[in-house]
Amino acid sequence: MSILNSEIKPFTATAYKKGSADYVTVSDADLRGKWSVVFFYPADFTFVCPTELGDMADLYSDFQKLGVEIYSVSTDTHHVHKAWADASDTIGKIQYFMIGDPSGTVTNNFENMREGQGLADRGTFLVDPQGIIQYLEITPEGVGRNAAELLRKIKAAQYVASHPGEVCPAKWEEGDATLAPSIDLVGKI
Repeated sequence: MSILNSEIKPFTATAYKKGSADYVTVSDADLRGKWSVVFFYPADFTFVCPTELGDMADLYSDFQKLGVEIYSVSTDTHHVHKAWADASDTIGKIQYFMIGDPSGTVTNNFENMREGQGLADRGTFLVDPQGIIQYLEITPEGVGRNAAELLRKIKAAQYVASHPGEVCPAKWEEGDATLAPSIDLVGKI
């Protein structure tokens, strides 16, 4: 059973956030009232993960312009996140929250834990301002995600949320035509 269209479960965790005097507490309440991306990755100090996190960092201001906050999550601790940011130029440029989830609570709440490994799958979850999961994607270990494609999908989700009765077709980009599903369209596309 998919958790798509379900409400996020309660959690409280500690995150590293560059520029904060101390580590910060993040909870499910922080994801409500705005659009949020919860971006799980298997582990710090690895190979594909830093390329993905760096890609997200490069486009972070674009996410912010859409009113979207980013929360990366792995089962490493917040201390390990800080050590990784201090050691890596790629990770050091991250301005978004890096949640430490050594207990696996957040990862399990999103049903994104690898069975028997204690590591998160490479999962992306878009949460709307009401705390409802509107989009999810799980990719295999060796396949990195694309932040620009995620931005496109967020724009589509936000458009659909603010335009009831309309949907975004394949490859929809901001400003493109949408569809209004009706009996008249059946078999015409």
